[in-house]
Amino acid sequence: MLTGVILAGDSNRKTGAHSKALLPFCGEILIQRQVRMLKSACREIIVVTNEPKLYLPILGNSVRIITDYFPGKGQLGGMHAALSLSTSNRLWVVGSDMPFLSAKAAGLMQSQMEPDTDAVIPRYGSESHMLHGIYHKRCLIHVSAALDKGHYELADLEDNLRVKTVDELFFKGHDIEPHFVTRINTTEAYHQAMHLNYLHHDHEEAARCV
Repeated sequence: MLTGVILAGDSNRKTGAHSKALLPFCGEILIQRQVRMLKSACREIIVVTNEPKLYLPILGNSVRIITDYFPGKGQLGGMHAALSLSTSNRLWVVGSDMPFLSAKAAGLMQSQMEPDTDAVIPRYGSESHMLHGIYHKRCLIHVSAALDKGHYELADLEDNLRVKTVDELFFKGHDIEPHFVTRINTTEAYHQAMHLNYLHHDHEEAARCV
């Protein structure tokens, strides 16, 4: 069983949007696209946000919308809430600015979980991508400890977990392109992602981006 988690606690001036999750993307709102993709692999979807009124009109009761126990504590604050309230022991955690989520990649990473593994995350070159990783619910202990120390980013968590990384060759061997870890951090990145979607997806979906 797998719970999909979208960390949607961001406002972003760089893209000109109050929340990147609300950007239009190929005929959908980005977060609608993400929920659709997560549902192909997850029995439960959780959206973590401190502005639930932004998402309720869009998502309704199709997902669980929760707020942080500790507002203003960044990604780890959102992780804490999701780990606390998830009904599954394994969580697929993504950012609200990721348009190319891959259920296939998530499934393969989940298959790499061993009894003592806390998290499985993708790694391309020298960069680990903590978002789009698979996390065990017991990570809550480590997240709580990090928050107590004033650490609020997922990168602050990596050294304290028993992490298994899955590299580019593994994904390439399963015909998975690296763009599933793409994030939209700027207006330029947003337009690049739209173009990338046109190049890599079927013509019917790509036509909606024109």
